[in-house]
Amino acid sequence: METINSRLISWASILDEQTRAQAVSTSRLPFIHPHIALMPDAHLGMGATVGSVIPTLGAILPAAVGVDIGCGMIAVRTQYVLPDLPADRKPLREGIERAVPLSAGHNNRQITASAEPRLAELRGLAAKAGFDPARYTAKWELQLGSLGSGNHFIEVCVDETGAVWLFLHSGSRGVGNKIAQWHIAEAQSVVKRRGVVLPDRDQAYLEEGTPEFDRYIRELRWAQHFALLNREEMMDRVVRQFERWIGGPVRETERINCHHNFTAKEEHFGKSVWVSRKGAIRAEAGDPGLIPGSMGTASYVVVGLGNPVSLNSSPHGAGREYSRNAARKTFTLAELKTAMRGIEFRPSEAFIDEIPAAYKPIDQVMRDAADLVTIRHKLRQLVNVKGD
Repeated sequence: METINSRLISWASILDEQTRAQAVSTSRLPFIHPHIALMPDAHLGMGATVGSVIPTLGAILPAAVGVDIGCGMIAVRTQYVLPDLPADRKPLREGIERAVPLSAGHNNRQITASAEPRLAELRGLAAKAGFDPARYTAKWELQLGSLGSGNHFIEVCVDETGAVWLFLHSGSRGVGNKIAQWHIAEAQSVVKRRGVVLPDRDQAYLEEGTPEFDRYIRELRWAQHFALLNREEMMDRVVRQFERWIGGPVRETERINCHHNFTAKEEHFGKSVWVSRKGAIRAEAGDPGLIPGSMGTASYVVVGLGNPVSLNSSPHGAGREYSRNAARKTFTLAELKTAMRGIEFRPSEAFIDEIPAAYKPIDQVMRDAADLVTIRHKLRQLVNVKGD
């Protein structure tokens, strides 16, 4: 742990100067209380550092939550162990790829039976929040149960005991992105009207007690719940594909579902603050959590330690060392295939920017997080599914 200044504390042993400078700039905003907690996976982001925990008094920065509102992880531990699995894992990967729409802009063709009750819940929540999600995305209902692209994934893993886990990463899809983008622009407009000058326009904020703030919170909470249900819907589909492949039912011995891009009202250091976790999970004492590495490296099932200085938080993954453009210029498909040796995946040049070498070493990130979480299980991938 490093105290960078009185309002910025870092757990990142690997931290480039651009990222450090961005975090320092955010820490100087007048409503930060008591300090920003920079996680071990911290890297440059839009408006605020990815891998940061930002507590604010009476204001929220929409860009500090990010454009994938409610993005997070879900994992299911099954009763199966490694020797139970068929040797040929390609049919499982292909089955998952058919069951879950992959890639940006790809949605379901129709509403499935399992999605309908979740959509009914979301319609009711939207009505209570006083808005229509179709204002942002006309076919938002068809996005429930879709993965997206980038670092989103679906995996089948095995832990150190041989237990088989189903694991995936996704968020609020296009509808959440549109909600976020609208409110980021609204915050910029509000700040400009008030004549506030900021070092970065993406540090624009909304003040508590204003109509703009209230609307953002209502729609943010809806998008966070959409993201949670989106992961539940996809996991149910993955479970069904796994059952068909293995030829028997899955008995879930554990299911964990946690956000890592979200805002919540919490008590810290004697104040009620809005805590925006941009690439960080809540890690109160006893909280179950999921910290994935990059494709081809380990992931972790953890329990929070409730470290008060970290604002009860922990990292959400490995954290990028190379930007996407830099990774595409640096690495090759052949190197990606080598890194993924022994893992069933779909080789594609579209995934070069997700090569493990583009990320911080996950084991170093976990060492940095030793006073934030306890490791319960270390997972290694058997099957990886991603969208182009």
